[in-house]
Amino acid sequence: MTILDLDELRARYASASGADIFDPAFRAVAEGVFKDGDKRPAPYCGVPTLLKAPYRPEALANLAALDVALLGIPMDLGVTNRSGARLGPRAVRNVERVGPYEHVLKAVPTARLRVADIGDVPFRSRFDLATCYEDIERFVAHLVAAGVVPLSVGGDHSIGLPLLRAVGRERPVGMIHIDAHCDTGGSFEGCKFHHGGPFRQAVLDGVLDPRRTIQIGIRGNSEYLWEFSFASGMTVIHAEEVDDLGIRAVIAKAREVVGDGLTYISFDVDALDPAFAPGTGTPEVGGLTSAQALGILRGLSGVQVVGGDVVEVAPQYDPTSNTAQIAAQVLFEILCLTAAARG
Repeated sequence: MTILDLDELRARYASASGADIFDPAFRAVAEGVFKDGDKRPAPYCGVPTLLKAPYRPEALANLAALDVALLGIPMDLGVTNRSGARLGPRAVRNVERVGPYEHVLKAVPTARLRVADIGDVPFRSRFDLATCYEDIERFVAHLVAAGVVPLSVGGDHSIGLPLLRAVGRERPVGMIHIDAHCDTGGSFEGCKFHHGGPFRQAVLDGVLDPRRTIQIGIRGNSEYLWEFSFASGMTVIHAEEVDDLGIRAVIAKAREVVGDGLTYISFDVDALDPAFAPGTGTPEVGGLTSAQALGILRGLSGVQVVGGDVVEVAPQYDPTSNTAQIAAQVLFEILCLTAAARG
C-alpha cells in the first residue's frame, strides 16, 4: 500500500467511515462484512452460536443448502479425570470475538462456504455412553452422506471414535491429531470406550489409517500407554520436539504424513500448556503455546479436510475463559482449512 503524507491522509480519511476501506484486498473483506452499512451487530447481543454462524437446526431437513455444519457434542461420559467437558460447546458458543477474517491465511471462510450452527447432537440418554456413541455416529453420518463437512465441539475426546466411524465409513481417513495424549490406550476396568483410547479402536474398526496419522504435542506421565501408536505406524511428535524441530518442520512432516488423501483434524485443548488453556480435565504441563498451535494449523492449508473437532474444553476450571477463546479460534482455523480444501 502507498504511504500517504498528512494532506493525503486528511483528504482520504477525514470524512471516511470505518466501513470505507481503500486497499483492494481489505475492501473485498469489508464489502462482505458491511454489505448492509457500517453498523455491525454487537458481539455481546443476540443468541450465541459457534463462530457467530447462523443457527439453523432446520437445515438437517435440507442439507443440500449447507457446506459445513458446526455442531456441539455435550457429552463427557468417557473422562478418566475431571468431568465438565459436556459444558464445552456452550462455552465456545459464548465467545464473542472470532472471525470473520483470518489475517495469516487472508481468508474469509464464510464468504466461500455456506456455514451454520445446527445445534447439538440429540442424545437419547445422558447416562449411557454406548447409546451416546450411536447417536453421534448416526447424526454425523447423515451430514457426511449429504456431502456436508462436520466440525464439532466436544465433549471429551472419546467422541473421536463415533466421529471417525461416521467420516471414515466408506474408506479410512488420515488424521492430524494435536493433543497431549495419543489416546490409543486399550480397555481399562472392563471398558474400551473412554477418552484415552478412541484412536486405537478407530484403527481396529478400519476407519482410521494409522500410516496417515500424525500426533503432535504428546507428553506426560501416560506415555507408556501409547505403544499402539508406534506399533500401528502413527507418527508421534512430542511437545519438546516441536521446539527442537521448529514449526516449519512440524508442518512439513504433517503434510508428508497425510499427503493428498482425505484427512480429519482433531484438536484437544490439553495439547496446550495449562498456562494457556487451564480449562480441561487432564492438564499436562510443558505443552504447546497457543501461537505454536495456531502456527501449525495455519501451515496445513491445502490439506483435504473432511471433518474436524475441538474437544475437552471444561470451562469451570478456567475463570478467565481463555480456554474457550482458544478453542473458538482453533475451530475457526479448521473452518479456514476446510474452505481452502473446497477450493
